[in-house]
Amino acid sequence: MALNLQKKQEIVAQVALVAKQAMSAVVVDYRGLKVGELTELRAKARKAGVHLQVVRNTLAKRALEGTDFACLQDSLGGPLLLAFSLNELSAAARLLKDFAKGRENLKVKALSIGGQLLAANQLEKVSQLPTRDEALSQLMSALQAPITKLVRTTAEPHTKMVRTFAAIRDKK
Repeated sequence: MALNLQKKQEIVAQVALVAKQAMSAVVVDYRGLKVGELTELRAKARKAGVHLQVVRNTLAKRALEGTDFACLQDSLGGPLLLAFSLNELSAAARLLKDFAKGRENLKVKALSIGGQLLAANQLEKVSQLPTRDEALSQLMSALQAPITKLVRTTAEPHTKMVRTFAAIRDKK
């Protein structure tokens, strides 16, 4: 279906807006996927906070200009699906890695985080990054560890003394 100039400008503006808000982006070649599989992927993406969009390459190149994802422009060729992570850095990578299991037709071409272009084989590493909640909990436990150790260390002499008195009492 032919798009007029106004529709093309709307698509470019929409993709540019999403790209400016996104934390990471993944470019995927979806050739060979069935319509049902694409529908399933879109449903999973909505739940995961990932924006998926099939865009013509020329329109995608224009939309990505001036964003952190301008480095992806050389990867745009053929029928592509753009996946933008809106809430978590690794959401799109995790979604596509899980969805690609058992589907050889879905091929990741490139991914970008913070303006840095990563090769397709980096998808596994990016997908293993912790979510925001996991990262916060790791940070909190790292901050809490020294305080907990200090409290245990300062309480230990008193505890040892109480146990010693209890042992003497039990012996008598």
